Amino acid sequence: MVRLTMDLIAKNAGHKNRSEEDFGQYLQKITHLNLSDKNIDSIGDLSFCKNLRVLYLYDNQINQIQNLDFASNITHLYLQNNRISSIENLSLLKKLEKLYLGGNYITVVEGLDKVGELRELHIESQHLPLGEKLLFDPVSLNSLAKSLSVLNISNNNIDELEELAVLENLSYLKAVDNRLKHMKDLEVVLKKWTKLRRIDLTGNPICQKPKYKDRIIVQSLTLESLDGKEIHEMERCFLINWKASRAARKKSHERMTDEHTAYVQF
Repeated sequence: MVRLTMDLIAKNAGHKNRSEEDFGQYLQKITHLNLSDKNIDSIGDLSFCKNLRVLYLYDNQINQIQNLDFASNITHLYLQNNRISSIENLSLLKKLEKLYLGGNYITVVEGLDKVGELRELHIESQHLPLGEKLLFDPVSLNSLAKSLSVLNISNNNIDELEELAVLENLSYLKAVDNRLKHMKDLEVVLKKWTKLRRIDLTGNPICQKPKYKDRIIVQSLTLESLDGKEIHEMERCFLINWKASRAARKKSHERMTDEHTAYVQF
């Protein structure tokens, strides 16, 4: 296995034969570091990389998020397809905006209560124990309520979304290939997500429900795309008018029934 160290960075960056002073200056200047697919199993001391903003460590064998306390300027962290089982040691990454953790072994979304500026969280396709679903820590969700705008939770055996309703700034939810099946539960969260623009629920049982698409379009007036297909405003207006007309007919029928019942009883 390989440990992520300064020597590995030097080798990857072609600085092997340069002076120590030159290499030190290089480390302090770099903003992007790509060490994906290097068979890395642990993160060592990278404290010289003070200006690092984007770190690519996907497709490795890393089992723990560690030694990133130095990275106060980092905005993008790519850790997908590793062996990580816990979201931890991110509290000092105050500028972190995008976190990619898909394809790991995480069972609970937690440890994000101090990451105040996170805008995107990609945590799709976790290797979960048989029969279990991805869980969400309420403390972390509440901390992300005002910042998170993009959330990818696809392929995680998720069967309801109610606890995610606190994410008031959510604009894009990708939740394909889960176990969502109740329209009423979905309608509850859609009322809360007043800034939602895109939602993708492809591959969920709910997609087979009668009037599935129509009910979502009418419920969320901000939605611009459903399951990868654009929603046209003319379509929404037609459905809203149809729903209003149907409700009016129902109310009229009920009134006539009540009047007839009262007449008969008289």
